[in-house]
Amino acid sequence: MSQKIVTRFAPSPTGYLHMGGVRTALFAYLFARRNGGKFILRIEDTDKERSKKEFEDGIVDGMKWLGLSYDEFYRQSDRGAVYKKYIEKLLAEGKAYVSKEELPAAPSAATADGAARTDKRDEVVRFKNPNKIIKFTDLIRGEIKFDTTELGDFVIAKSVDEPVFHLAVAVDDYEMGISHVIRGEDHISNTPRHILIFEAIGAKPPTFAHLPLVLAPDRSKLSKRKHGEMVALEYYRERGYLPEAIINFLALIGWSPGGNDEFFSLEKLAEIFDLSHIQKGGAVFNVEKLDWFNREYVKRLDEKSRLAAIKDELRKAGIGQPGDKTTRMIDSIVTGRISRFAEVGEMVKRGEFSYLFAMPRYAKEKLLWQGSNVAQAKNHLTYIHESLAKLADKEFKKENIKDAIFPYADKEGRGNVLWPMRFALTGLSKSPDPFSVAEMLGKKESLIRLDNAVNLLS
Repeated sequence: MSQKIVTRFAPSPTGYLHMGGVRTALFAYLFARRNGGKFILRIEDTDKERSKKEFEDGIVDGMKWLGLSYDEFYRQSDRGAVYKKYIEKLLAEGKAYVSKEELPAAPSAATADGAARTDKRDEVVRFKNPNKIIKFTDLIRGEIKFDTTELGDFVIAKSVDEPVFHLAVAVDDYEMGISHVIRGEDHISNTPRHILIFEAIGAKPPTFAHLPLVLAPDRSKLSKRKHGEMVALEYYRERGYLPEAIINFLALIGWSPGGNDEFFSLEKLAEIFDLSHIQKGGAVFNVEKLDWFNREYVKRLDEKSRLAAIKDELRKAGIGQPGDKTTRMIDSIVTGRISRFAEVGEMVKRGEFSYLFAMPRYAKEKLLWQGSNVAQAKNHLTYIHESLAKLADKEFKKENIKDAIFPYADKEGRGNVLWPMRFALTGLSKSPDPFSVAEMLGKKESLIRLDNAVNLLS
């Protein structure tokens, strides 16, 4: 493109960063990077009562965590003088006017044109609507036509010092040189107002691309009100999802690169992203698919990063300072099984790794397989103890352990032999296979636990 590409992500800090917003930010970022352009983060905090610094910090931190770097940063609350200049200009040119208002019945009511009424003011600044047909070409939806007459003279400011959303957005897009406004389709109804303001201030409107909504599995709009905390990026961060998996997953909600590949790094996406491949219909946010992506990215992590993430989850679960050996044991158990690292902490709390931190305690009846008796279980455990004792320390690997025990288990009955072996080593009815557990514990510890079990049955 010969045109200088400038896109923006413009969230309001009135709540946590929404996953639909993350996808919007991602698409705007990718379009700018694909075309050698500029990507701007703009905090739209004109709603002073609902905007919170903690939410702004969460947005900025979330963008950093995802790797969505921006070239410029703005905050609308810092730009009051800019908006005042344009409001005064529109008033002076007769394109806006101060309107005497009737006080609403309810102090917290909001007008149809988006101006919140939370005080006792009886004047606002209204845009003088030329009542015309607006046409614009949306890069995703094609030509859109709108009769602005039905908008009336809409509010653009509460006073010359207090712009509302519509004026601030249009002024900022013009002042910042935004070439392409990429945002959710729920903003389509705002676009005619913005185009009218662009024309009134003598600005060429940017090109618009309104993205299909991100839908819940029931195909309703994914919203905090209906779907709770699962709509927020922070929800997934806290549960151990990886930023690479989230980026890959969100990129494929409503967009297709063509071909059969499913795995794309952020860098690769920036090379291939094309707005023309975005579908018009809403796309479903499938958590099971996100889990699958995350599981695959967990498996692809290098060992150092994987072990660091597991240690972090162990500390969160109250383990203290887990050692490298224990961490590697848990890594060997969970990698390939978990979808997210937070599952490690959940497994710790359920006691699934208790045998790695303490000698198991259990009643002797727990060592008996269905229909077996104490004498039989004792004989099997004695055989296992003697067989493992014959293995050299350097040969104490699960393959060798299995070779030493499995022929006997086939002969005597796998449940009869392997159940007491598993329980003696772990004290659990569910665990990794006993050969893997024995290797993790090591020869010395395994023999001690087997000996304890034999003594318990004596």
